[in-house]
Amino acid sequence: MKKSTPQNLPYSGVSKFVGRDDDLETLHKQLQAGTTVAISAIAGMGGIGKTELAWHYADFHAKAETYPGGVCWLKAREDVGLQIIAFARSHLDLKPPDEGELVDRVQWCWRHWQDGATLLILDDVQTYDDIRSLLPRSESRFKVLLTTRSRFGSPVKTHEIKVLSEAASLDLLRSLVSDGRVDQDLATAKRVCDWLGYLPLGLELVGRYLARKKGTSIAKLWERLQEKRLAAQALLKTETSMTASLGVTAAFELSWQELNEDAQQLAALLSLFALAEIPWGLVQGCLPEADEEALDDLRDEQLVNLSLLSYEREGIYQLHQLLREFFRTKIGELERKPLKTALATVLIKVAKQIPQDPTLEVIKSVTLAIPHLQEVAEDLSKLGSRADLFIQDDDDLFWAFVGIGRFYQGQGFYAEAEPWYRNCLAVVRSLLGESHPGVVSSLNNLAGLYHVQGRYEEAEPLYLQALQLQRSLLGESHPDVATSLNNLAELYRAQGRYEEAEPLYLQALQLQRSLLGESHPFVATSLNNLAALYRAQGRYEAAEPLYLQALQLRRSLLGESHPSVAMSLNNLAVLYANQGRLTDAEPLLVQALERYQRLLGHQHPDTVMMRQSLEYLRQVMGKTQDEG
Repeated sequence: MKKSTPQNLPYSGVSKFVGRDDDLETLHKQLQAGTTVAISAIAGMGGIGKTELAWHYADFHAKAETYPGGVCWLKAREDVGLQIIAFARSHLDLKPPDEGELVDRVQWCWRHWQDGATLLILDDVQTYDDIRSLLPRSESRFKVLLTTRSRFGSPVKTHEIKVLSEAASLDLLRSLVSDGRVDQDLATAKRVCDWLGYLPLGLELVGRYLARKKGTSIAKLWERLQEKRLAAQALLKTETSMTASLGVTAAFELSWQELNEDAQQLAALLSLFALAEIPWGLVQGCLPEADEEALDDLRDEQLVNLSLLSYEREGIYQLHQLLREFFRTKIGELERKPLKTALATVLIKVAKQIPQDPTLEVIKSVTLAIPHLQEVAEDLSKLGSRADLFIQDDDDLFWAFVGIGRFYQGQGFYAEAEPWYRNCLAVVRSLLGESHPGVVSSLNNLAGLYHVQGRYEEAEPLYLQALQLQRSLLGESHPDVATSLNNLAELYRAQGRYEEAEPLYLQALQLQRSLLGESHPFVATSLNNLAALYRAQGRYEAAEPLYLQALQLRRSLLGESHPSVAMSLNNLAVLYANQGRLTDAEPLLVQALERYQRLLGHQHPDTVMMRQSLEYLRQVMGKTQDEG
C-alpha cells in the first residue's frame, strides 16, 4: 500500500483562500529551479498573509504528493534543530543520535532522510544566519520555503507578496460572512476594504468579527473602525482556528521593536505624509541635518528590509494604510509638532514654486508633492487657534492652500481648485484675523477663480472687499493696490462695463509705473489689460501700441518660453483679426498656439480655445480668398 506524504502541517481554519493563485505558481517555479537546495522566501509586511500562503502551498502539494520525502513545518522563532529531529523521529522513523552538537545531529537527519523531493517550511524567520547551519547542505531534492518580514540575499530567492485586490478582498469577506450582509451594503464593504488597505489579516479579523456579531451591520462596523481606528475590537481579537495568532497592532509591534530609535523616528515622520507615493527628496528636505547616506541606510536596512516601507520605483516609496495608522500612534505630542513643522516647511516651499499660470513642466515637477501638500492644508484647517500653528511664518499659512489651488486652476480643473481657495480664506480669517494681508490675497484668489469661470456676480464683492482692505492696510500708493484695481477693472471689462473699467486700468498703470518703473511684469500686465479694453470698444489704433509694448516687455523680462508671451501673441493676433488684417494675425496665432501646446498641454482650456480661434481664422481666410 502506497504511503501518504509525511507531514506535520498545523491546523488552518480558513474556509476560502483567495487572490493568490499567481503567487502559488511563482513559488512552485522558484522551488523547482536549480541543481542544489532551492531556498525561496515569502516576504512582506505583518498581516499580509505570508504564513497563510506558505500553508496553502504546502497543503496543496502534500495532498498532490509532490514531495514524497515529506512536508515539514517548522516554527522559526522556536528551536528549529529540535523540531527537525522530532519530525525525523515521529514521521520518518529515524533514530538520530542523542549525543553531540545539535547541528551535527540535524545534518545526520538530512543524510538519512527518506528518498524523494522534500519540502521544508520555516515560518517567521527573523535572520537567515539563525537557520543557515541547520539547512540541508547540497541535495537538490530538498526545497526550503521561508516566511519572513525581512529580505535576505543569495542564495535565498525572495518573493514579495502584495495586498489583495478589491474583488479578492470582498470574496474573503463573503467567505467569512455568509449571510449576505456584505452585498446588502456593498458600498460600505468596499470602504472597509479600502480603509484596511486590502490587508488579509485585517480583512479576516473584521470578517470573523462580523460572523460572531450577527446583529452588527457593515455600516456599524465602519462606524466603529472610524471611531477607534487600530484599537477597534474587530482588529484585536484572533480566533484559535486562524493561522495568524496576533491582531493587527500586535503583528506590527513585532517589527516596530526591531527598529532602532532613529528608524522609529523616521517611521513617525513618514506617517505624517499623505497616503500616497512619497518622493524621497521630500523626506530628505524634512531632515536637512541628517547625513544622506545614513538616512538611506535607515530606510533600506530597517524600514524596507522589515517590510514596513514599500519601494515603488527609483526615489519613490509608500506606506501601507494600516502601518501609517500604527506609526502615528507611536508619536508623542512633544515630538509631533516639530515633525509637522518640518513637513509643512518643505511642502510650502514647493507650493511657492507654483506660479499663477504653471507650465506642464512645473505641473509634472510638483504632482507627486500635491497629496502631501493637501495633507498639510487639511491639518491646518483643523487648528483652533493661532497658538496651534505649526508653521514657521504666519504669512506661509495661505500658501499651503494657494499652491494646491494654482495646481488645479492652472490645468483648468476649476471645481477641484475652488474648495482650496475657499478653505484658504476661511482658515486665514480664523487664525490670523480679518485685517491680515493674507485675507486680501485669499479674497483675490477666490475672486479670480470665479472670474475665469464667468461667475462675475460672485467675484465682484470679493474683489471690492480685497481693494477696500488693501487700501486700509497699505494706503493708496502700493503695488498690491494697483493689482486689486486691475483685477476689478478686468471683471468690469468682461461684463461690458467699459466706462467703469477704464479709470481703474489707468490708475493701476500709473501706480505701477511710478512705484515699479517701466520695466516690470506688472506694467506689462496693465498695458495688456488696457489694450484689451480698447479692443473690446473697437478702439483698435489705441490698443495696438499697448499690445506691442506689453509683448516687448514680456519677451525681455520673461523670455520667449513663458505663457504670458504666448498670451500677448494671441492678443495681438486677435486685434489684427478684428481689423481684418488676417495675414498678419495668422502667424502670430500659430506661434501662440505652439507655445501653449508645449507649455500647458494640448488639453488645457486656453490651448483648446486658441486652436479653435486659429481654425476659425483659417476658415475666414479661405472664404475671403474664394470670394476674391
